[in-house]
Amino acid sequence: MRRVDYLVGETDFNALTAAQFMQEDVVYFSKAVSGEKLAAAITTGGFGSIPIVDEELKPIGIVSEYDLLRVIRMGNALNKVSAEEIMAKPAVTVSVETKAGEVMKVLENLHLIRLPVVDQDGKLAGVVARRDLLQGYLQSQVPAKVWWM
Repeated sequence: MRRVDYLVGETDFNALTAAQFMQEDVVYFSKAVSGEKLAAAITTGGFGSIPIVDEELKPIGIVSEYDLLRVIRMGNALNKVSAEEIMAKPAVTVSVETKAGEVMKVLENLHLIRLPVVDQDGKLAGVVARRDLLQGYLQSQVPAKVWWM
């Protein structure tokens, strides 16, 4: 669940933050995990990328479907590569306080689908996807229903 799922009535979409759009239940891995485990998590979970974090849960990179497919295309086995070898780094992140417009700009400018969200300590707090922003926009436009009607 995202916090925007609980919006009641019209809300200024541009005032919303990444914390309100993000999924908090995030699948993530360490840099030592194999490409095979990453591929299994991506296909089972139905998402296109996975954050890679250090021991303090700070994002250090991200592995996408493209990264895994590149390994296969190059003739390598996914069980023979680690996340550290194939991840895009450094991880591009936004903070929980980043406004919707800035999140959209980062996603668009870098052609990303998902983006790790970090707390004030730089630790992984969630992930926001383009679809989350669209859903949040739609939810923010629903007129308020009064309780007596």
